[in-house]
Amino acid sequence: MLNLQMIYEAKERIKNIVVDTPLALAPYLSELCECEVFLKKENLQVTGAFKIRGAYNKIASLSKEQHACGVIAASAGNHAQGVALSASKFNTKAIIIMPESTPLTKVAGVKHYGAEVILHGSNYDEAYGFAREYGEKHSLTFIHPFEDTQVIAGQGTVALEILDKCESLDMVIIPVGGGGLIAGMSEAIKAINPEIEVIGVSASGAPAFKESYDKKTAVDSTHVRTIADGIAVRDTSDITLGYALKNVDKIISVDDEEIASGILFLLEKQKLVVEGAGAVGVAALLHNKLPNIKNKKIAVVLSGGNMDVTLLSVIIEKGLLKSHRKMKLTVTLVDKPGSLMRFTEILESLNANIVHISYDRTSISLDYGDASVTVHMETKGKEHQITIEEALKNEGYLRE
Repeated sequence: MLNLQMIYEAKERIKNIVVDTPLALAPYLSELCECEVFLKKENLQVTGAFKIRGAYNKIASLSKEQHACGVIAASAGNHAQGVALSASKFNTKAIIIMPESTPLTKVAGVKHYGAEVILHGSNYDEAYGFAREYGEKHSLTFIHPFEDTQVIAGQGTVALEILDKCESLDMVIIPVGGGGLIAGMSEAIKAINPEIEVIGVSASGAPAFKESYDKKTAVDSTHVRTIADGIAVRDTSDITLGYALKNVDKIISVDDEEIASGILFLLEKQKLVVEGAGAVGVAALLHNKLPNIKNKKIAVVLSGGNMDVTLLSVIIEKGLLKSHRKMKLTVTLVDKPGSLMRFTEILESLNANIVHISYDRTSISLDYGDASVTVHMETKGKEHQITIEEALKNEGYLRE
């Protein structure tokens, strides 16, 4: 059974491997929320996520015989890198089973630390089932990402670092997937200061843990779909749920649109690259999911920063469109010399910066002699876009 002493022992065990990541005030977010918000930057951790803590603590506790046989894990990425690096420190063979949809950057990260990667299944739970079978067949020790007391103790060290730096907290906000992080952190927080509120944040596209917490019994989901792949867990662990029911004050959820806004906010305002799972706490604050936080002192765990750059580019592009900093228009022109020039001259006069333009004269939806022009522009806000639209309507390029 986990206790505070085990978490302190884990802290001592991992101290030469794990970075004591910064806990820093977020001034702009604090101003928006009318409270003091501190960010625990586990995105700056070794391997880019908190998972190295639990993985190393577990592997360090294995017997010589277990090290000789090797270890195996199933993970969408962050736990995988944690296990791979930890195993390499002991010259222990590591095999990682990852879902076939795992971003290339995470696969490459695992291989970089010397582990063998096998891609199997469409999600974590299918990879997990295969890993269990493979591990038993080859006598490998399975390193569970959250359903293991030594792993949970390692994750709990995040809370010790937060409280070492800021004792007078009112609330700690923690991402929730399988529950290992919130189980370990909440056990430490409540043992040290029971008055601190512990809030979990899950992705609405992976609802199992929140539903289990609300119903006070383990409930599994039929499927998961979220950009927060680090917390996209389908099934609920009785072990981590037990700690959550004991120590966690509330679990809330945020959807993918809210998560994306959190990622973009952290990138723009905090100059931090944070993956979807790591941004859920900030997303909850930005979208007013937590009432009555005025004047409180809050720590938010940014659990990881291993962001798929392809997804990040999509989030940035959509964010620019939503914030009226980019605009996309399609108009129909007469297909003759000078028509396109006249159209772009109007945009130039309105200080719209064209970043992409396409010209189509062959679409079957066009009349003969017409052309379709699609233009992407950088704009200066909603009022600027309204001015552009009105000018194009007056010139006959857009219909009322």
